[in-house]
Amino acid sequence: MIDIQTYQPEWAEQFEQIKRILAKQLTGQCIGIEHVGSTSVVGQSAKPILDIDIIIPSRQQLSSVITALHILGYNYRGDLDVEGREAFGRIDDYVPWNSDQRVWMKQHVYVCAEDNQELHRHLTFRNYLRQHPEEVIAYGQLKQQLIKQTEDREQYTLLKTDFVENILAKANVT
Repeated sequence: MIDIQTYQPEWAEQFEQIKRILAKQLTGQCIGIEHVGSTSVVGQSAKPILDIDIIIPSRQQLSSVITALHILGYNYRGDLDVEGREAFGRIDDYVPWNSDQRVWMKQHVYVCAEDNQELHRHLTFRNYLRQHPEEVIAYGQLKQQLIKQTEDREQYTLLKTDFVENILAKANVT
């Protein structure tokens, strides 16, 4: 079953807390940490999973970032067939590890160079939704329709593709 929830303010709060931990660990290695995906858009229904993009100046920093993230409990998973977007999984629910030893919500963590097209698409889509509340409503309605059609996450994601591409076209991104 695909769990779509109404927007929760604590999603942004958890992102900010995780961002502080990541930024401290990656001091001097990254140039930004962005909350992307549906949990980053106020009012947007979403799967309760934080999508986090860590931005590095170039792929030359990737090796040191992999090492730094591993110290926090993230496992490098490769690009998962999205060129230049490197994915990380969590060893356990306490990741990112810190002195609080708290359980964090689920996360999808990616590392991208600042010139990466997929990063640009993530940010453009998020920013467009933040500026167009009518699209947030339409996207939420689409999600509700889709979870009635399928319980398969890959198919669910695939069925959202036309909506996402339409938004990117409106924002002049291909």
